[in-house]
Formats: sequence, structure tokens, C-alpha cells
Amino acid sequence: MDALQSSIAAASAGLEVQGRRLRVAAENLANAQSTGATPGADAYRRKTIAFASAADSDSGAMLVKVASIGTDERPFELKYDPGNAAADAKGYVKYPNVNPLVELADMREANRSYESNLQVIKQARDLISMTIDLLRSNS
Repeated sequence: MDALQSSIAAASAGLEVQGRRLRVAAENLANAQSTGATPGADAYRRKTIAFASAADSDSGAMLVKVASIGTDERPFELKYDPGNAAADAKGYVKYPNVNPLVELADMREANRSYESNLQVIKQARDLISMTIDLLRSNS
């Protein structure tokens, strides 16, 4: 496989993992206020995503892949809200360990990385088209 096709393969892998990263951040944001269903129950726990590199035998390129999707083990935020159905005997409710600002920043970074990978694919396709046009004109 040539260098341009390897570039497309690497960028395509980048698109896939950044898309998954966006989905994880969106899920975290959507559940930022999700408490447990019963008194004292645990709230939603923030999800995390980890990446790893892997050699692609077809292209010879190093590609990024999702290594794991885990959970953030930081403690829940406790808020005094005795009227809440999820409040424990002391009136405290466990809220998710999700910081919306962190999730929004992660989404922005993932979006920029996604756009960068998309631009690499567009550029590689343009170069391939230009090469084909040059070969045609020299025939």
C-alpha cells in the first residue's frame, strides 16, 4: 500500500476513535444530573476512554484504536437535598462525578481532531486525483 493510502487508513482510524470519544463525552453530559433511583443509591459514574496504537498489516501504518472504555472512580458529589427521592437517611444525594466544563472541553478537542483527520483524507484524495490526472496527460 502506498503512503497516501496509508495516510487515509490512519486518518480513518482517527475519525472512528474521535467519533467514539464524542459519544462518551455526550453520554457523560447527558447524565450529569442523573442520581440513583433509590435513597442512597449510586449516581451515574463518568465514563472514560483510552486509546492505543496498533500496527495495521494491510497498510503498514500505525493506527489508533480504542483500548478501553472505563469508569472514573473519583467520588460522587454529595449535595444536601432532603426532599429528593434519592436522598439518604441524612438528606444527602449522590450526584455524578461529571464536570460539564471538562466534558465540553473534551468534546471540543475531539471535534477538532475529527476535523483534522477529515482534512487529511480530503488532501490525500486530492493528491491521488492529481496523480491520476498527471498519468493520464502523459499517456
